[in-house]
Amino acid sequence: MGGGPKPFGVDAERVPDMLIRLSLLGLNFVGFHIFSGSQNLNATAIQEMHTKTFQLGIRLAEHAPSPVRLFNIGGGFGVPYFPGDQTLNIAAIGENLQHLMPEVKRQFPDVRIAIELGRYMVAEAGVYVCRVLERKVSRGQTFLVTDGGLHHHLAASGNFGQVIRKNYPVIIGNKVRGADREIVSVVGPLCTPLDLLADQMQMAKASVDDLVVILQSGAYGLTASPTAFLSHPIPIEVLV
Repeated sequence: MGGGPKPFGVDAERVPDMLIRLSLLGLNFVGFHIFSGSQNLNATAIQEMHTKTFQLGIRLAEHAPSPVRLFNIGGGFGVPYFPGDQTLNIAAIGENLQHLMPEVKRQFPDVRIAIELGRYMVAEAGVYVCRVLERKVSRGQTFLVTDGGLHHHLAASGNFGQVIRKNYPVIIGNKVRGADREIVSVVGPLCTPLDLLADQMQMAKASVDDLVVILQSGAYGLTASPTAFLSHPIPIEVLV
C-alpha cells in the first residue's frame, strides 16, 4: 500500500503545502499518520520502515503550523498463516524502536506515538468453525461441502488480497488426532467456485456433521466478508 500511485492517503511531497494551507484555514493540526504496508513478517523490513517513517515525520514537521501531538506510525506486523511462514521477531523491532525514541522525543517533546497492532493482537486468538453437510466425490476429488464459506470468511477463501491462493491452517476440530487421513477440498454452499476454504489439504477423514476449523481467523474474518451474498445466514460469534 506504500510507494507509487495509491488511492490512499496523501503523497509525501504534497504535505508541506497542505500544512501551510492548514495554518491559513485556522484548522487544529494534531499530527501525522504514516502507513507503509500490512502483514509483514520481516523484522528487518519493519525496522527500516520505522526508521524512515520517523525521518519523514521529522522533515514534514518543519512545515507544521503547531507542534506534533500525535504520530501514528501505522502497523504492518504480520502473523504466520501459511506453511513456511516464520513468527515475526518482535523483540528486534522493539529494540529498534527503543533506539529511535530518544531522537523522536527530542524532536517532538509532547508527542504521543501510536502503533496499530490489530491483526498481530487478534488473528491467532480467533477460530472459524463450520459443519460438514455432505461429502462429495467428483472425478476422483473429494469435497467437504460445509455450511460456511467465503460469505463468512473471505480471507480464507483467498479473495482478500492473495495473488496466489494459499490454505489457512485447517483441521477437523472433533478429530484433531484422527489417524485416518485423506486429501480433500473444503467448500461452502455458494454457487461459485471461489467458495473454497481449503484446497487439496491433508486432514483427518471427515463425515457429515464433523466440524471444520480454520485457525488464525481472529482478524479480517466476518467483518471483511460479504455476509449478504446469496442471502445465506450469518454465523454466530462467541467470545470465550
